[in-house]
Amino acid sequence: MIISASRRTDIPSYYGTWFVNRLREGYVLIQNPYNALRLSRLPLSPDTTDCIVFWTKNPAPMLEELSAVSDLGYRYYFQYTLTPYGRSWESNLPPIEERIETFCRLSETIGRERVVWRYDPIILDADFSVEYHTEQFSLLCESLSPCTKECVISFVDVYAHNRRILQPIPSEQMQAIAESFSVIAKNCGLKLSTCSEKIDLQKYGIAHASCIDPKRIEKILGCPIQAKKDAGQRLECGCIESVDIGTYGTCQNGCRYCYATKSASAARQNARCHDPASPMLVGWPKENMLITERKVSSAKVTQLSFL
Repeated sequence: MIISASRRTDIPSYYGTWFVNRLREGYVLIQNPYNALRLSRLPLSPDTTDCIVFWTKNPAPMLEELSAVSDLGYRYYFQYTLTPYGRSWESNLPPIEERIETFCRLSETIGRERVVWRYDPIILDADFSVEYHTEQFSLLCESLSPCTKECVISFVDVYAHNRRILQPIPSEQMQAIAESFSVIAKNCGLKLSTCSEKIDLQKYGIAHASCIDPKRIEKILGCPIQAKKDAGQRLECGCIESVDIGTYGTCQNGCRYCYATKSASAARQNARCHDPASPMLVGWPKENMLITERKVSSAKVTQLSFL
């Protein structure tokens, strides 16, 4: 089993202590995103949890907790989003210089092969032109290339709650960004790939990413795994199956383009209901909630094959 922590919220930034408590307790209750009264009880142990994939924009609050995660016997890597939009778009994130420093500290702690940089999403508007992104991407590559081996990019997705402030990016501009980014990344020794994009950028040497990546996980584990493509993700997504333990509407990073948090005030309210000692991310289980035990197993292939 692969744990995703989390596409739905920033656990390392806001809920790291809770997460480590869940590992120590050996289970977590996950709220159904479509029915808040239905919970699944997910057993957690190093025997069945093959790898944890952390998604974050600011893991600084959790850096001191990582030794506990390792000591408990868990393996993990990070998808670290670092973009140059500033407080007007990412209101609660630390200054970019501080996040670059955190990126480097994380890489020094766990190794550059376990930290993937995400330049995600790419937004184009009056303030953020193709030229702006080219300049900023180049500067960030210079700072981050010693600390990682790969950068994943994606173009902004427009949803009902953010369509007033965002516009889809035309293919021609995607191509222009891809062409310039590919040259910069190559010069810095970085592999460049896209996340869940329909557009084919292979001619620029940009492949489709698997953010929850079987090859990376096998390298971390030192053994093969057997896992299927995640049918719950978009068709263009290359990720393998995982279990997400996060809850929508709980991230307080304040990113205006976010798909997972539609209301900043609701996110603050949910955060006030959070208790690091609770088995669930927001609040405590109630009597009218239905809890279902989830069966889990390791994806490791431990038997030798003679075929």
